Amino acid sequence: MKLCDVLKDIPVRRMKADTQMEVTGVSCDSRSTAPGELFVAVRGYETDGHAYIPQAAAQGAAVILCEEPPEADVPYVLVDNSRRALAFASRNWYGDPASKLTIIGVTGTNGKTTSTILIKHLLETCLHTRVGLIGTNENIVGDRHFPAANTTPESCDLQKLFRMMVDEGCTHVVMEVSSHAIALDRIAGLEFAVGLFTNLTQDHLDFHGTMENYADTKARLFAQCRAGAVNLDDEWAGRMLQNAPCPMKTFACTRRDADLVANDVRLSADGGRFVALSAGQLQRVHLAIPGMFSVYNALGVIACGLQLGLSLEDCAGALETAPAVKGRVERVPTDGDYSIFIDYAVTPDALENVLKTLRQVAQGRLVVLFGCGGDRDRKKRPIMGKIAADNADFVIVTSDNPRTEKPEDIVDEIAVGLRGVKTPYQIIVDRREAIAWAIDHHLPGDLIVLAGKGHETYQIIGKTKHHMDEREIVAEHLARRAGEKTAQ
Repeated sequence: MKLCDVLKDIPVRRMKADTQMEVTGVSCDSRSTAPGELFVAVRGYETDGHAYIPQAAAQGAAVILCEEPPEADVPYVLVDNSRRALAFASRNWYGDPASKLTIIGVTGTNGKTTSTILIKHLLETCLHTRVGLIGTNENIVGDRHFPAANTTPESCDLQKLFRMMVDEGCTHVVMEVSSHAIALDRIAGLEFAVGLFTNLTQDHLDFHGTMENYADTKARLFAQCRAGAVNLDDEWAGRMLQNAPCPMKTFACTRRDADLVANDVRLSADGGRFVALSAGQLQRVHLAIPGMFSVYNALGVIACGLQLGLSLEDCAGALETAPAVKGRVERVPTDGDYSIFIDYAVTPDALENVLKTLRQVAQGRLVVLFGCGGDRDRKKRPIMGKIAADNADFVIVTSDNPRTEKPEDIVDEIAVGLRGVKTPYQIIVDRREAIAWAIDHHLPGDLIVLAGKGHETYQIIGKTKHHMDEREIVAEHLARRAGEKTAQ
């Protein structure tokens, strides 16, 4: 493809390159840049791609797209915003595949992953079509599953996934849209058929600074949508609706003025049941995932379906057959009269929700084991400690993904929220040891929640991912216990 075609719709400030030159690809990672490619120097959250221009040139990059003239003697294109330019260059290189897809975007602090999986099931059930998925757990293209590095991939990876989906015969794609993705222009140039806002609670303030900035970033999604769906019960709903340029459908459990309302809500161990009321129509709904948050997830999914022209009856029917979601209130086998659940809860609100949900089905003590991620919002650590103490009968504080922080320092900050409370707690920094301790010290009827890792099968220490699957850890420890009993 000629450089001029790759640069379509990108405002260029200055150029020292032949627009008719052939380009073999678009890259933003100097380590994987191939000969003949356009290398886009992006200013990242941690590193600046401009520092890697010499490496990209040495790898054979034909031209550099950047915000400041490179020192290396190489053809370049100067722009004001290289990150935004990357999104358009990638779109152009892959032939604008998103224009051939109906895209549904889900944003919010909690519920994104579950909502996208449910919407995928809804569309496949009601429309009998192929639906791609992009999210925290994984990326799905046809029958192929790919690991996800970010909730929302970098724009060049995003466009590549769209291209693969179109080639695989997908007509729709459901994707999680993180606030980072919006702020960092990963979704620049995309048009969404529907955008869904689930909720907003404290998270990522290390990046956004304030909840107001966080909310305003989320609200920007609707500027790229043809229609929207918003949780009216959330305190930030007004901010989402205030300047939305597209038709919005609201949903709620407590607000009677919403377009879609859940009445007669009944929660049990086998899920949530309610009666959905929309435009004078009533429909019974059952989602086999326990908890009030599941009712909100179901409402959001239905609201998206209605915005896409599906009937309330069809939406309810699809949710009835929806599958369980890995790492979201996921039950794992044990060797006795106690239960273990794995959940991804990594925010104060998510932790409180899962504990309140499982409190309803706990026969004995409710025990929670959790930590907080390193290099992330530190303000939430004592808050989560307090929430654990207020909602559980026993707390085990341990490590999550410490990244470049010392695990002991993170645990100490969580423990601040446990000071002065009556709830007993134990600090065991090593997560494997903590899980083993929880199992070995359980009491009959205990319900143990392993919170924070969820679907993840790794632990990040420093900048390296080490294999860690809590399902395996539990199974291995139970096998070891069984072996010890047999030996006795």
